[in-house]
Amino acid sequence: MTTDALLPTLTDHGLLRFLTCGSVDDGKSTLIGRLLYDSKAILADALDALAVSSRKRGLEEVDLSLLTDGLVAEREQGITIDVAYRYFSTGTRKYILADTPGHEQYTRNMVTGASTADLAIVLIDARRGVLSQTRRHMTLAHLMGIRHVVVAINKMDLVGYDEAVFQSIRSDVEGLARKLELPDLHYLPLSALKGDMVVERGEHLDWYTGPTLMALLEGVELGLEDLEAPFRFPVQLVCRPRSSSHPDYRGYQGRIESGSVARGDVVTILPSGTRTTVRRVELFGRDLDRGVVGQSVTLHLDDEVDISRGDLIAGAVGAPARSRDLNATLCWLDERPLDPMSRLVLRHGTREVRAKVTAILGRLDLQALESLPAEELRMNDIATVSLRLQQPIAADPHSWVRNGGTFILIDEATHATVAAGLVLAQETY
Repeated sequence: MTTDALLPTLTDHGLLRFLTCGSVDDGKSTLIGRLLYDSKAILADALDALAVSSRKRGLEEVDLSLLTDGLVAEREQGITIDVAYRYFSTGTRKYILADTPGHEQYTRNMVTGASTADLAIVLIDARRGVLSQTRRHMTLAHLMGIRHVVVAINKMDLVGYDEAVFQSIRSDVEGLARKLELPDLHYLPLSALKGDMVVERGEHLDWYTGPTLMALLEGVELGLEDLEAPFRFPVQLVCRPRSSSHPDYRGYQGRIESGSVARGDVVTILPSGTRTTVRRVELFGRDLDRGVVGQSVTLHLDDEVDISRGDLIAGAVGAPARSRDLNATLCWLDERPLDPMSRLVLRHGTREVRAKVTAILGRLDLQALESLPAEELRMNDIATVSLRLQQPIAADPHSWVRNGGTFILIDEATHATVAAGLVLAQETY
């Protein structure tokens, strides 16, 4: 079956997950508020609440940034601390957006927002140009596997809508973009405060002939990369209902993280390496001709094999190798530096194993985009490390299968999530 034939069966076809990022005060929350306001996605009671909050801050006009700055501390300080999620829909597409923090100390929150995003909007203040946090967020977007990036030069109203300012900033960003090798990159001038080039074109940027931000969001094409990737299915639950009508029912439930699967496909169970054949693909009690990425399904297999939560059902061709040794890009999230003696748990998909960081191979310098020697990792550091696992896992390189190459590290004593990681390479077990 061709990819074109499978696309109509995607359950989340038309859903775009995107995030806003950039340095503090670049206007991320205001942009989101403008998007929701101009696309008629704000209810009347929400607008009334915004008006009350704006008056308390002494503002004559409604402050649209308050729509996503939901925490009390954020409303008081006028900054974004946590990741604020919003859902809205237009006549063309459904959206889940994440407004991420701009302060460096909250970079770990940006990693959370980027982990599931399809597209990143990197905002730049036209008055200040490219800053270190701009570089950090663009690098993180690339590392987290976001394939579509929009560089939005905001606050053009404060520089007189000057095209020369836009072109100068674009030139600065292009050098970074070439190093990161971003596959789909767009540059856009706008004013989130006034609304120019957000949903409507406005009257002040007639020298820009490209699409508005909303037009870019509506037109971005998704789904092909994950659909064409190898089949990956982390088992979340082994379903054995106690029913006299179905005494032999045994199904394996989970979400298809990449690729597709159909009756008759040969699959490999990992980490055991056992091979079997798919007998049925079930979705809410009905059989599917084929299950595709994004669907939560129940798989029935021809053979009674030993499978439990944490195992991976993968396509027999190109199945990932089992490994106890991983090289990975790690973003350290904890306030405490990495302690080599810490007892960590690595969570990959639905599987958990004990792990240890055996070496720090280098820390990323965000200015030069070069790896530098490092003896420790502190909060927000991005580094290449070696990991040793107590038991093998079946992990893909992140650049090949996005969801199959991600993991988190948890402190076994405090249960705090201390790092997010991307698999780079592995040695076979």
